[in-house]
Amino acid sequence: MGHVGRAAVLVVDDDAMVRELLVEVLQLSGLDVCCATNGRDALARLRCGGQRPDAIVLDLDMPVMNGWQFRREQLLDPALADIPVLVASGSDPAGIRADRHLRKPYALDELLGALDDIASRHAA
Repeated sequence: MGHVGRAAVLVVDDDAMVRELLVEVLQLSGLDVCCATNGRDALARLRCGGQRPDAIVLDLDMPVMNGWQFRREQLLDPALADIPVLVASGSDPAGIRADRHLRKPYALDELLGALDDIASRHAA
């Protein structure tokens, strides 16, 4: 993912241990990482005008605003709709439009491979 400058990833997961692990692994892979604890938090971060992520790693089961609700809102916002999404969840991803799906628990190299795949498809 780091073809032009440093790529950025937004991790959206309500589990603090998962967020911390993903931040560590993604940063070691050379990515900039920011986090959100639920869909509403993620939308607020995306809309605040900070660094736009190159991809979003999205959990589905979260309080406040879950992954399905977040994705619907994201797709309705023309400024955010084209940011690719990797759903990484133990829940059945039925009914959600996403670029890739990973079922928890997943291997970290699977996550990195899925992000690379998303990046190469969206760079074209």
